[in-house]
This record gives sequence, structure tokens and C-alpha cells, in this order.
Amino acid sequence: MTEETPGFEEKPDVPSGATPEDAASKAAESGSVKEPGPAAPAGDVAQVALTAQLDQVRTALNERTADLQRLQAEYQNYRRRVERDRVTVKEIAVASLLTELLPVLDDIGRARDHDELVGGFKSVAESLETVAAKLGLQQFGKEGEPFDPTIHEALMHSYAPDVTETTCVAILQPGYRFGERTIRPARVAVAEPQPGAQPRAADEQAKDEESGGPDEG
Repeated sequence: MTEETPGFEEKPDVPSGATPEDAASKAAESGSVKEPGPAAPAGDVAQVALTAQLDQVRTALNERTADLQRLQAEYQNYRRRVERDRVTVKEIAVASLLTELLPVLDDIGRARDHDELVGGFKSVAESLETVAAKLGLQQFGKEGEPFDPTIHEALMHSYAPDVTETTCVAILQPGYRFGERTIRPARVAVAEPQPGAQPRAADEQAKDEESGGPDEG
């Protein structure tokens, strides 16, 4: 029984006169020489590196695109806000100017009511009214319209048998509006139905019922 000496590999038997090529061939046949495994191609490594770089570029591009879109949205909001503020400031300025002109327009109206709007004064007054209308000033307030506390200011109050609701019976001073803004309410005299009186329509209906209905022709 032979003992194997540790630390030594068993070498194939090679004839004494054999060449190194014969020894290598003998070793290959015995399996003592191990062949190296296949190495990864250099092209695959370069492809992986390029793919990683491309992913990084795409991520950076998406981030910059999101930043640009956010800046564009903020700029559009800023432009709309500036435009809205500009319009508001302009409307306030025009409304202030028209408010200062109201006493002059009242004087023109009183002069017209008294047939005193003649000559050069008439031409100037009409030009002023035309300019005010072009700026957007609108006059309102008519006799006979229902009283609306949001646009009318009642300076006189009375009762009348021929009204069915609170009605403007006289316009003491016309009202003016600029766009949707009321610059000055119309100052009016109002009349209300007599306390306890039935509306005229109800009275007529009651008379018809007493007479047996409306007359037939």
C-alpha cells in the first residue's frame, strides 16, 4: 500500500526522451491541465456602459423638461396677473375721473331742464357728455320702475293708490354706473301701496266675480 505525499500533484508518466510538446499532450490527455474559461467580449462591456450613460442623460433631460414646464406655467400666471392688475388699475382711474365729473353733469342736466342749455355752452356740454359716454359712463333711473335698494336711494316716501309695489315716482338725481360698478345710485322719490289696500288687479277680479264674469260682446 503506497502513501501519497501531501503537497505534490501526480504527474503523468513521460518517457525520458520525450519533448515538451509530448509532455503537454500527455497532460492534456490525463486532464491535469485546465483550459481557461471563455472571457466576456469587449463589445458587451462597452454596450452596458453606454446604456448606463444613456439612462443618466434621459433622467437629466426629464428633470430639465419638468423645470422648464414649471417656469413656463409660472410665467403665464405672472402675465395674466399683471394684465388683470393693469385692467383693474385703469378701471379705478377712469371711475375716479368720472366720479369727479358727476357734479358738472348734474349742472348740465339742470340747465337742460330749465331750457338754459343754449349757445356755446350747449356745444361744450354735449361734447363733455359724449366723452363721458365713450369712457363707459351710463346714466340710469326712470320714473315708474320698481324700487331697487341696490341701485336706488330713496330721498322721499309717500303712499299711492295706483301702485302695487314700491315704485320710483320721481327721479331727483339720476344714477350713474361704469361697467358693472355703480358710481352713484339714483336718488328718487318712492311711493308704496296704501296700507290695507288690495292691488288693483285683485279689485278688478273681485268686481268681475260680483258681476258674473267679464262682459261678452
